[in-house]
Amino acid sequence: MNPPEFGATAELDSKRLRSRLLTIFLIVAVDVLGYTIILPLLPFFSEHLGASPAVVGALVSTYAIFQLIAGPILGQLSDRHGRRPILLLSQIGTLAGFLLLALSRHIWMLFVARAIDGATAGNLSVAQAYISDVTKPEQRAKSFALIGIAFGMGFTIGPAIAGFLARFGYAAPIFASCALSLTSILCTFFLLPRREIIHDYVLDDDPGPGGKRLSLISWREYRKYFRDPVMARLLAQWLLFGFSFATFVSGFALFAERRYLWNGHPVGVREVGYIFAFTGFLGIIMQGGFVGRFVKWFGERKVVRIGFITSAFAYAAIGFSRTIVQLLWISFGSSVGGAGLRPALTSLITQRAGRREQGVIIGLTQSLMSIAQIMAPLISGVLIDRLYLTTWAVWAGILAALALFFEPAAPVIPSENRNAVAEASRV
Repeated sequence: MNPPEFGATAELDSKRLRSRLLTIFLIVAVDVLGYTIILPLLPFFSEHLGASPAVVGALVSTYAIFQLIAGPILGQLSDRHGRRPILLLSQIGTLAGFLLLALSRHIWMLFVARAIDGATAGNLSVAQAYISDVTKPEQRAKSFALIGIAFGMGFTIGPAIAGFLARFGYAAPIFASCALSLTSILCTFFLLPRREIIHDYVLDDDPGPGGKRLSLISWREYRKYFRDPVMARLLAQWLLFGFSFATFVSGFALFAERRYLWNGHPVGVREVGYIFAFTGFLGIIMQGGFVGRFVKWFGERKVVRIGFITSAFAYAAIGFSRTIVQLLWISFGSSVGGAGLRPALTSLITQRAGRREQGVIIGLTQSLMSIAQIMAPLISGVLIDRLYLTTWAVWAGILAALALFFEPAAPVIPSENRNAVAEASRV
């Protein structure tokens, strides 16, 4: 029987952990809200200042380029100087980028604003690392679910806010993002403890799911993962998933503006914001109640296969749709079939890597996603600029379909990891 002092200490530690996780949840939720408010607005605001679709694509890629370069640096600085100060630095950079964006009167100012935001876009990865620091390995999966919830809320509420505020001008939603960014900074400064306690179970060779981002000159350390035939195929699938998804997200607003009418006028920020909110809402429903059951019934590999098939057909079908009603029905079908794609594919990749390499492999997937987010908007911008609207959508579908050819033939979980994974699945 434990002495009373031990029980009291354990309860106090549990309360502190819940308080810190709630703070991180608030920080991530507010950050995601700010980002998703900008998402449907940026293409229209850029065109308002005279940008062509090709320039809009380059503008979106600018953020990802600077994020790819600076992300690993911010991660290494947070390892050296602590999570809280680097999180604050990242958030201040986001606020500065939003403010410059709101005040932009020339296209070059938009590029500078997105570069600043991208260069300091370490909010999520540092927040993930903080969770790894303060939680035990067996608590991390549950704790990281908070970030998924925050993203789901953000992608539902943020675009809707953009759609509502756009009636007051392009600057109104951006200033709302500024206010949310400032709120996030205040939450970090006043609610996140100044003294960070990293437990003895956080080892240098076991960075946890937070994601250890290697610098660009250290990419040779990733080569061993591409030498594993199964892992190489999974990473190829991940890259194609990121490429197809980024193609759709980066080009949809420009596509919708040229394809659909609403009440007799081309769709704008309001309609695109509400469409994104609708798809985000469907994603929350599927993630919350059905994805886990799909994985249990069919297994992760079949869920990934179904997800790529559904995405391929949905993206291509959007290219042939002519009304918003048709688009919403396609989005509904895509959400039902494809909601489990990302989590199931992530699970297969991390299982293949093994427990002690979780951080590095997640860092690799983040870097591959950044590469996809650099290339996809450039291609989308050029296609839409030349009014190849259906071609743009079919191209996104082809990318998703190509991933089916990289499905691993061998078992995903190596023999040395199967017992650990089986044990984890019973918890």
